[in-house]
Amino acid sequence: MPTPTRLNTPYGPALDLPPGFNLVMLREVGDAFAHAKANAAELGAGTLVFVGRFDLAEFAVVLEPDEPLATARRAFYAGMAALADALAIHAPPEKPIEFEWPDTIRVDNGLVGGGRFAWADGPENEPPQWMVFSAAIRTVSMVDGDPGLYPLSAALEEEGFDGLGAGRLVESFARHLMVLVDAWQEKGFGAVAKDYLSRLPPEKGVSRNIDDNGDLLVRRIGKAEVERRKLLPLLLGTPSWLDPKTGGPK
Repeated sequence: MPTPTRLNTPYGPALDLPPGFNLVMLREVGDAFAHAKANAAELGAGTLVFVGRFDLAEFAVVLEPDEPLATARRAFYAGMAALADALAIHAPPEKPIEFEWPDTIRVDNGLVGGGRFAWADGPENEPPQWMVFSAAIRTVSMVDGDPGLYPLSAALEEEGFDGLGAGRLVESFARHLMVLVDAWQEKGFGAVAKDYLSRLPPEKGVSRNIDDNGDLLVRRIGKAEVERRKLLPLLLGTPSWLDPKTGGPK
Protein backbone atom coordinates (compact mmCIF):
# COMPACT_ATOMS: atom_id res chain seq x y z
CA MET A 1 0.00 0.00 0.00
CA PRO A 2 1.42 3.42 -0.90
CA THR A 3 2.05 5.84 1.92
CA PRO A 4 -0.56 8.61 1.70
CA THR A 5 0.24 12.27 1.82
CA ARG A 6 -2.20 13.65 4.36
CA LEU A 7 -3.51 17.15 3.78
CA ASN A 8 -6.19 17.89 6.35
CA THR A 9 -6.52 14.14 6.51
CA PRO A 10 -10.03 12.63 6.49
CA TYR A 11 -11.10 10.04 8.98
CA GLY A 12 -10.79 6.46 7.76
CA PRO A 13 -8.04 4.20 6.43
CA ALA A 14 -5.83 4.94 3.45
CA LEU A 15 -6.80 3.35 0.15
CA ASP A 16 -5.23 0.12 -1.05
CA LEU A 17 -3.96 1.20 -4.46
CA PRO A 18 -1.91 -0.79 -6.99
CA PRO A 19 1.86 -0.24 -7.20
CA GLY A 20 2.76 2.94 -9.01
CA PHE A 21 0.06 5.08 -7.41
CA ASN A 22 0.77 7.72 -4.79
CA LEU A 23 -2.16 8.70 -2.60
CA VAL A 24 -3.05 12.23 -1.49
CA MET A 25 -6.05 12.41 0.85
CA LEU A 26 -8.16 15.52 1.42
CA ARG A 27 -10.91 16.23 3.89
CA GLU A 28 -14.44 16.51 2.54
CA VAL A 29 -14.10 20.26 2.08
CA GLY A 30 -11.34 19.62 -0.45
CA ASP A 31 -11.59 19.68 -4.23
CA ALA A 32 -9.73 16.79 -5.86
CA PHE A 33 -9.84 18.22 -9.38
CA ALA A 34 -8.62 21.68 -8.35
CA HIS A 35 -5.89 20.26 -6.09
CA ALA A 36 -4.59 17.86 -8.74
CA LYS A 37 -4.49 20.57 -11.43
CA ALA A 38 -2.77 23.09 -9.18
CA ASN A 39 -0.09 20.64 -8.05
CA ALA A 40 0.18 18.17 -10.94
CA ALA A 41 3.69 19.16 -11.99
CA GLU A 42 4.95 18.66 -8.46
CA LEU A 43 2.89 15.57 -7.61
CA GLY A 44 3.84 13.61 -10.72
CA ALA A 45 2.32 10.74 -12.66
CA GLY A 46 0.28 8.22 -10.73
CA THR A 47 -0.73 10.59 -7.94
CA LEU A 48 -4.33 9.96 -6.96
CA VAL A 49 -6.08 12.69 -4.98
CA PHE A 50 -9.02 11.39 -2.95
CA VAL A 51 -11.60 13.40 -1.02
CA GLY A 52 -13.04 11.72 2.06
CA ARG A 53 -16.78 12.27 1.55
CA PHE A 54 -19.58 10.05 2.79
CA ASP A 55 -21.97 10.77 -0.08
CA LEU A 56 -19.56 11.03 -3.00
CA ALA A 57 -16.64 9.20 -4.53
CA GLU A 58 -14.54 12.19 -5.59
CA PHE A 59 -11.00 11.74 -6.90
CA ALA A 60 -8.46 12.84 -9.50
CA VAL A 61 -5.43 11.12 -10.99
CA VAL A 62 -2.36 12.74 -12.55
CA LEU A 63 -1.11 11.37 -15.88
CA GLU A 64 2.07 12.11 -17.83
CA PRO A 65 1.57 10.84 -21.40
CA ASP A 66 4.43 10.30 -23.81
CA GLU A 67 2.50 11.20 -26.96
CA PRO A 68 1.48 14.59 -28.39
CA LEU A 69 -1.29 16.51 -26.68
CA ALA A 70 -3.52 16.27 -29.76
CA THR A 71 -3.86 12.50 -29.36
CA ALA A 72 -3.06 12.16 -25.65
CA ARG A 73 -6.44 13.70 -24.75
CA ARG A 74 -7.92 10.33 -25.56
CA ALA A 75 -6.75 9.35 -22.08
CA PHE A 76 -10.06 10.89 -20.99
CA TYR A 77 -11.81 7.89 -22.51
CA ALA A 78 -9.53 5.51 -20.64
CA GLY A 79 -10.50 7.19 -17.37
CA MET A 80 -14.20 7.00 -18.17
CA ALA A 81 -14.01 3.37 -19.25
CA ALA A 82 -12.04 2.40 -16.15
CA LEU A 83 -14.63 4.04 -13.93
CA ALA A 84 -17.52 2.28 -15.66
CA ASP A 85 -15.69 -1.06 -15.48
CA ALA A 86 -15.15 -0.51 -11.75
CA LEU A 87 -18.85 0.16 -11.29
CA ALA A 88 -19.82 -2.84 -13.38
CA ILE A 89 -18.01 -5.42 -11.25
CA HIS A 90 -19.87 -4.18 -8.17
CA ALA A 91 -23.26 -3.71 -9.85
CA PRO A 92 -26.28 -5.96 -9.34
CA PRO A 93 -26.82 -8.44 -12.20
CA GLU A 94 -28.17 -6.92 -15.41
CA LYS A 95 -27.87 -3.37 -14.04
CA PRO A 96 -27.14 -1.16 -17.09
CA ILE A 97 -24.22 1.26 -16.83
CA GLU A 98 -24.06 3.69 -19.75
CA PHE A 99 -22.32 6.85 -20.90
CA GLU A 100 -23.97 9.98 -22.16
CA TRP A 101 -21.20 11.15 -24.44
CA PRO A 102 -18.71 12.25 -23.52
CA ASP A 103 -18.56 12.64 -19.74
CA THR A 104 -21.77 11.53 -17.99
CA ILE A 105 -22.36 8.15 -16.31
CA ARG A 106 -25.85 6.77 -15.83
CA VAL A 107 -26.90 3.67 -13.90
CA ASP A 108 -30.24 2.30 -15.05
CA ASN A 109 -30.79 5.69 -16.72
CA GLY A 110 -30.21 7.59 -13.46
CA LEU A 111 -27.41 10.15 -13.37
CA VAL A 112 -24.79 9.15 -10.80
CA GLY A 113 -21.88 11.33 -11.90
CA GLY A 114 -19.21 11.73 -14.53
CA GLY A 115 -15.68 12.67 -15.45
CA ARG A 116 -13.63 15.82 -16.03
CA PHE A 117 -10.29 16.43 -17.74
CA ALA A 118 -7.54 19.02 -17.75
CA TRP A 119 -4.03 19.37 -19.12
CA ALA A 120 -1.00 21.65 -19.04
CA ASP A 121 -0.85 24.34 -21.71
CA GLY A 122 1.50 23.54 -24.53
CA PRO A 123 1.84 22.81 -28.26
CA GLU A 124 -0.57 20.27 -29.71
CA ASN A 125 2.31 18.37 -31.35
CA GLU A 126 4.26 17.84 -28.10
CA PRO A 127 3.50 15.74 -25.00
CA PRO A 128 1.88 17.79 -22.23
CA GLN A 129 3.72 18.10 -18.95
CA TRP A 130 0.69 16.62 -17.19
CA MET A 131 -2.94 15.65 -17.55
CA VAL A 132 -5.60 15.15 -14.89
CA PHE A 133 -8.62 12.87 -15.06
CA SER A 134 -11.13 13.50 -12.30
CA ALA A 135 -14.53 12.05 -11.45
CA ALA A 136 -17.34 12.26 -8.94
CA ILE A 137 -19.87 9.47 -8.37
CA ARG A 138 -22.82 9.84 -6.02
CA THR A 139 -22.75 6.94 -3.56
CA VAL A 140 -25.53 8.02 -1.22
CA SER A 141 -28.41 10.41 -1.92
CA MET A 142 -28.47 13.36 0.47
CA VAL A 143 -31.61 14.92 -1.02
CA ASP A 144 -34.45 15.52 1.42
CA GLY A 145 -37.97 14.49 0.48
CA ASP A 146 -39.41 12.04 -2.01
CA PRO A 147 -36.73 10.55 -4.31
CA GLY A 148 -39.41 10.38 -7.00
CA LEU A 149 -39.18 14.14 -7.31
CA TYR A 150 -35.70 13.70 -8.81
CA PRO A 151 -36.22 10.95 -11.42
CA LEU A 152 -33.09 11.77 -13.42
CA SER A 153 -30.74 11.49 -10.43
CA ALA A 154 -29.51 8.32 -8.77
CA ALA A 155 -27.07 7.09 -6.14
CA LEU A 156 -25.21 3.80 -5.95
CA GLU A 157 -26.83 2.83 -2.66
CA GLU A 158 -30.37 3.06 -4.04
CA GLU A 159 -29.33 1.26 -7.23
CA GLY A 160 -28.30 -1.84 -5.30
CA PHE A 161 -24.56 -1.31 -4.93
CA ASP A 162 -24.69 -2.49 -1.34
CA GLY A 163 -21.55 -1.80 0.66
CA LEU A 164 -19.70 -0.10 -2.20
CA GLY A 165 -18.21 2.94 -0.52
CA ALA A 166 -16.16 5.65 -2.14
CA GLY A 167 -12.85 4.08 -1.15
CA ARG A 168 -13.57 0.66 -2.65
CA LEU A 169 -14.80 2.23 -5.89
CA VAL A 170 -11.65 4.34 -6.27
CA GLU A 171 -9.41 1.35 -5.51
CA SER A 172 -11.20 -0.60 -8.23
CA PHE A 173 -10.94 2.32 -10.65
CA ALA A 174 -7.16 2.45 -10.19
CA ARG A 175 -6.80 -1.24 -11.03
CA HIS A 176 -9.00 -0.97 -14.12
CA LEU A 177 -7.14 2.13 -15.29
CA MET A 178 -3.87 0.22 -15.18
CA VAL A 179 -5.40 -2.58 -17.26
CA LEU A 180 -6.61 -0.14 -19.91
CA VAL A 181 -3.36 1.81 -20.05
CA ASP A 182 -1.47 -1.46 -20.53
CA ALA A 183 -3.89 -2.49 -23.29
CA TRP A 184 -3.43 0.89 -25.00
CA GLN A 185 0.35 0.51 -24.92
CA GLU A 186 0.31 -3.10 -26.16
CA LYS A 187 -2.59 -3.13 -28.64
CA GLY A 188 -3.22 0.49 -29.48
CA PHE A 189 -6.01 2.86 -28.55
CA GLY A 190 -8.60 0.64 -30.22
CA ALA A 191 -8.82 -1.48 -27.07
CA VAL A 192 -9.79 1.56 -25.02
CA ALA A 193 -12.20 2.83 -27.66
CA LYS A 194 -13.98 -0.53 -27.79
CA ASP A 195 -14.48 -0.52 -24.02
CA TYR A 196 -15.80 3.04 -23.95
CA LEU A 197 -18.03 2.76 -27.03
CA SER A 198 -19.65 -0.42 -25.72
CA ARG A 199 -21.31 1.67 -23.01
CA LEU A 200 -22.92 4.25 -25.28
CA PRO A 201 -26.67 3.62 -25.63
CA PRO A 202 -27.24 1.45 -28.72
CA GLU A 203 -28.74 3.18 -31.74
CA LYS A 204 -30.09 1.18 -34.66
CA GLY A 205 -28.27 1.64 -37.93
CA VAL A 206 -25.44 3.61 -36.37
CA SER A 207 -21.76 2.80 -35.94
CA ARG A 208 -19.41 4.90 -33.84
CA ASN A 209 -15.67 5.33 -33.53
CA ILE A 210 -13.21 7.68 -31.85
CA ASP A 211 -10.90 9.72 -34.05
CA ASP A 212 -7.21 10.24 -33.29
CA ASN A 213 -7.96 13.63 -31.74
CA GLY A 214 -10.75 12.24 -29.53
CA ASP A 215 -13.73 13.37 -31.60
CA LEU A 216 -16.66 10.97 -31.80
CA LEU A 217 -17.35 9.82 -35.37
CA VAL A 218 -20.92 8.73 -36.10
CA ARG A 219 -21.80 6.84 -39.27
CA ARG A 220 -25.34 5.99 -40.30
CA ILE A 221 -26.11 3.07 -42.58
CA GLY A 222 -26.89 4.23 -46.10
CA LYS A 223 -25.30 7.65 -45.69
CA ALA A 224 -21.87 8.60 -46.97
CA GLU A 225 -21.21 11.52 -44.67
CA VAL A 226 -19.72 11.10 -41.21
CA GLU A 227 -20.98 13.18 -38.29
CA ARG A 228 -18.14 14.56 -36.19
CA ARG A 229 -18.83 15.44 -32.55
CA LYS A 230 -15.93 17.50 -31.22
CA LEU A 231 -14.51 16.52 -27.84
CA LEU A 232 -12.23 19.48 -27.08
CA PRO A 233 -14.91 22.19 -26.58
CA LEU A 234 -16.76 19.93 -24.14
CA LEU A 235 -13.65 19.17 -22.11
CA LEU A 236 -12.96 22.90 -21.84
CA GLY A 237 -16.49 23.70 -20.70
CA THR A 238 -18.47 22.88 -17.56
CA PRO A 239 -19.51 19.20 -17.60
CA SER A 240 -23.22 18.67 -18.24
CA TRP A 241 -23.50 16.39 -15.18
CA LEU A 242 -21.87 18.77 -12.71
CA ASP A 243 -23.68 21.01 -10.24
CA PRO A 244 -21.21 23.90 -9.76
CA LYS A 245 -22.83 24.83 -6.44
CA THR A 246 -22.19 21.47 -4.76
CA GLY A 247 -19.24 20.21 -6.77
CA GLY A 248 -21.10 16.94 -7.26
CA PRO A 249 -23.57 15.45 -9.74
CA LYS A 250 -26.85 17.21 -10.46
